[in-house]
Amino acid sequence: MANLPPVNLGVIIFLSFLVVLALRQPVEKRFVLPAPQTSRPKRQFLMDLSLCLIAGILAMAFNKAALGFPISSGVKLIIGCAVFGFFLSLDTALARERVGIKKATATARELPPPERLYSMTKKFSLVALATTIFVSIIVILVFSRDIAWLSQMDQSEAALHRAQLAVAYEISFVFLVLLALVINLIVSYSRNLKLLFANETRILERVSQGDLSQKVPVATRDEFGVIAGYTNSMIDGLQHRSELITALRLAEEVQQNLLPQGAPEIPGLDIAGNSIYCDETGGDYYDYFQLPSDKFGVVVADASGHGVGAAMHMTTVRAFLHFGIRNYQNPAGLLSDINYYVTRDSSATSRFMSMFFLEIDPSAQTLRWVRAGHEPAKIFEPSRRRFERLSGEGIALGVIGDYTYTDYSLQRWAPGSVILIGTDGVNETRNDAGEMFGLNRLHQVVFNNIAESAEAILNSVIDALLSFQGNATQEDDITLVIIKLL
Repeated sequence: MANLPPVNLGVIIFLSFLVVLALRQPVEKRFVLPAPQTSRPKRQFLMDLSLCLIAGILAMAFNKAALGFPISSGVKLIIGCAVFGFFLSLDTALARERVGIKKATATARELPPPERLYSMTKKFSLVALATTIFVSIIVILVFSRDIAWLSQMDQSEAALHRAQLAVAYEISFVFLVLLALVINLIVSYSRNLKLLFANETRILERVSQGDLSQKVPVATRDEFGVIAGYTNSMIDGLQHRSELITALRLAEEVQQNLLPQGAPEIPGLDIAGNSIYCDETGGDYYDYFQLPSDKFGVVVADASGHGVGAAMHMTTVRAFLHFGIRNYQNPAGLLSDINYYVTRDSSATSRFMSMFFLEIDPSAQTLRWVRAGHEPAKIFEPSRRRFERLSGEGIALGVIGDYTYTDYSLQRWAPGSVILIGTDGVNETRNDAGEMFGLNRLHQVVFNNIAESAEAILNSVIDALLSFQGNATQEDDITLVIIKLL
């Protein structure tokens, strides 16, 4: 085949490629296009490489049948077609991948992450190894052919000079062709990388601006496909979190509306209360009630735990309390009835709620209370200059359904006395050093502001709590009601 004129050989190869080119479109429709989008580049590569090898085999068969060349002489022809087909197939595969990327971006269709990862590092290594092998084979074939040709030439100086130039031109041409093929691959792959980077950064930029409406198209089966899949999972998580935050804000708004919106105006009493939740919602609760015979009721309660679960439990207990207050007779009877229903509904969940219910009779100047597993209230009498505990027996609501509570009372309070009813979050507030606020600090703040209104005393306590807490995280809900007996 070495004696075959280059023009004739070129025509034979060209006609062989025309034959396989006619087959390319129908084969592509049956082999490439039916495959999933991310699998098409691989199939495109295999198809085009196979067609190039078939073209080489057709040319070799024609040389054997029409020109009588031995099959061994066509090995170089097949190797050349394989090298050309390798670079051509990589380029068409990259072009097919580029079409898939653009299509996925245009349709905004979310594909699942690749089940099997085809690592870019592995693909780079294989391409580099194949390129090195093919280039080495081409160089070896060119040099072996040139050496054989030079050994048969005239050894004159002019002939050797012409041979050197011919070899130099041939080698330069071969390397330029190989360099052009490699550069074309680099440019083609760079275009794909640019598209993939643009898609990823475009979506991430929108996410950083709070827009979670779009996803990254999963158009490849390499690391970019995996990153796109994880990015989409992150967007789904952010959407869920955004919906959850919206729901929590709504729950916070609803729960805040369940608390008193202002202090009641009761002759002889000055009242102020507040709840500060450590989450959007919480289990602390306080409320005021107008009772029969011009009496007045104050309740402070604390559901186990905090957050949404505690808030739901608190809402249930509040509903029972408001319903039971309609038939109110005394604190013990009220809490006994409530406890029955709370235990019935929450026994399976192991949730409970502590509660302190205080009945105030301004005309008789008497107090009556029930302590259901709650922190005892404290009363400060200015004349005695000390705090007394409004204590008593009683378990938390929701533990034993048939438990009977007992009333405790105080007769004739001293004018100017101050009652504190709070949850354990007040005493147990911690600072950066892990120290608790404690009762002593609470009592000192109240003592220092005893001449002020209930609202002023409450604000002073809260300011002292926040100042003491500093940068430490609030670990529990805080609720405090101040009642000044005028």
